[in-house]
Amino acid sequence: MEDSSTALMTLTQITFVRHGQVYNPERVVYGRLPGFPLSEFGKRQAQAAAEALRDTPVAAVFSSPLVRAQQTAHMLLAERPDVPLYTSDLLNEVRFFFEGQPLITMLSRNWDLYTGVDDPAYEQPPDVVARAREFLAQMRREYAGQHVVAVSHGDVIAFTALWAFGVELIPANKHTLNVYGLADDYPAPASLLTFTYAPDAKERPTTVTYRRPYGEDLTDNGVSPK
Repeated sequence: MEDSSTALMTLTQITFVRHGQVYNPERVVYGRLPGFPLSEFGKRQAQAAAEALRDTPVAAVFSSPLVRAQQTAHMLLAERPDVPLYTSDLLNEVRFFFEGQPLITMLSRNWDLYTGVDDPAYEQPPDVVARAREFLAQMRREYAGQHVVAVSHGDVIAFTALWAFGVELIPANKHTLNVYGLADDYPAPASLLTFTYAPDAKERPTTVTYRRPYGEDLTDNGVSPK
């Protein structure tokens, strides 16, 4: 008879970590623009995520190529010299039209990056989830029975969570994660969203768990959910 510890080892876990708060003194919509590192506040948030994962075995860490995600990933690995870090474009920020515009532009749209943008050069929520699903399938093939961490961006994580819950992938649903049992309506900076797959799981995860690894003292005091 298989004991509980052996059964646990057969689970595959993929934890999405959103990068910490970004240094953005010019208050622009940064998207995939170069630069935009973590703020000091964001570094403290990323450190909280690292501490939350401290006692959790991790086989590998994958990161978006953007500097804020890379910085967060390196902080997660500061005490894990033997764990490899890989960069994956599948985890990159959304390709959207409004890069470089004043932050107030997005605030007036409630951070809807998609409505009214018909140019195929830019992504819609199903496009974002398609690449996230490709990443998940790759992780399940290459790291079956292990735990990997993926550092990504707010919309990528939010819409992938909605997909896991079977929710329609439309902009209006972006800030509704709390409706489906998560503690926040949108992934907080440096939050951890874990997909757990049982051995017989299909494409969607068996369970989804979420954690914001800090209290009010580190709750994001900015205005950008990106």
